[in-house]
Amino acid sequence: MKKLILTELEQAMLAGEHGPAIAMCMRLIVGVAKANQATRLIEIESAHADGCLYHGIAGLEYTEKLVELGGKVKVRTTTNVSSLDLLHPDLVHADATLATNGRRLMDAHLALGCEATWTCAPYQTGHRPAFGTQIAWAESNAIVFANSVLGARTDRYGDFLDISAAIVGRVPFAGLHTDEGRKAALVLDFSGISRELLEEESAWPAIGALLGDIAESKVAAMIGLPGDLSDGGLTEDRLKGLGATAASSGGVGLFHIVGVTPEAPTLAAVVNAKVETIKITTAQLRASRDRLTTAVGDDLDAVSLGTPHFSLAEFENLAKELEGGDKFSPSIDFYVSTSRGVLERAEALGYAQILKNAGGRIVTDTCTYVTPILNPKIKTVMTNSGKWAWYAPGNLGIEAILGSVKECIASARAGKLVRNDALWF
Repeated sequence: MKKLILTELEQAMLAGEHGPAIAMCMRLIVGVAKANQATRLIEIESAHADGCLYHGIAGLEYTEKLVELGGKVKVRTTTNVSSLDLLHPDLVHADATLATNGRRLMDAHLALGCEATWTCAPYQTGHRPAFGTQIAWAESNAIVFANSVLGARTDRYGDFLDISAAIVGRVPFAGLHTDEGRKAALVLDFSGISRELLEEESAWPAIGALLGDIAESKVAAMIGLPGDLSDGGLTEDRLKGLGATAASSGGVGLFHIVGVTPEAPTLAAVVNAKVETIKITTAQLRASRDRLTTAVGDDLDAVSLGTPHFSLAEFENLAKELEGGDKFSPSIDFYVSTSRGVLERAEALGYAQILKNAGGRIVTDTCTYVTPILNPKIKTVMTNSGKWAWYAPGNLGIEAILGSVKECIASARAGKLVRNDALWF
């Protein structure tokens, strides 16, 4: 059993010499460090707090207790999605308990000194830790994006632990914070997948679903994925969709794409001495995509884009697809979930108005699969998000269809499912 050694300052924090809130948080951090057999704690540069979404009284009481004890975050801390849309309150069909406690939970995080970002994608609004920096991020897609795309270092943190780390400014030196913990245990080879299929937007959440299914919580390296795709390359949004789905279907906190992600200039740079290589087929990828579609037939009631939150680049592409075209069918509800930071820029550039002119609605501060926004009569929803498709059937009791943004638009205009499956066979 490895022994955890605390500095004099950390011992004083644990003993309550720096206040009861810090002592309370240190007890949790130290307990996790011992469970993970960490030998020391390390300082962090930033945090992202996941516990802003109201799931029950425990999270609210914990956060408000920290406020009562005088707690303040020690590092920059952004806030994840909440249970309310404060900019568009009429969209949320919350009962009195959710409305009241959801707002209290948001207010408590602000009282602790967190930033009012209310987004699962803080990396879209300026919170982008530098390569190699140690951070404590929660929310599964934010974790995998920070680790994989930015090259910052965070383990998988969740409610209670995330805000505690922000208040003490420390985490256990274990897992994905370490060099060894970031080495790949297996390699997925995508060289057998056609370039044409990889150009398709829907291929990337499908890759994520397959990665999560195979890797589970292990680190994997991927080869055979081109970084020079014709429509802008292997963009952050494609990596975002891949990572978010992998973190949902499995427990992926870090992936490497050789020649693309910052820690993987070569395969040798990111793999363990003994590593298994798995050759991926089109049939496997198609099966993963099909797992993200539960609906049968071409009936459609709604479209939901933006899980993780829609980026400014996605808004620009959406506006180009919509401008000058037909409006959405009146039978289809069309939602885009985004952050207030991205929305401000999308409004200034006219992208948001183009969406509204087509009949779309914008959701901020939250997401349609975790908050009661959709009409209860809705039975089938199309999305471009593997994460949304993974969780929504269980959360909402609806049927999901995965498709590209172009297919979602075409379907919303037609009032029924429109999807091109030719490349998948």
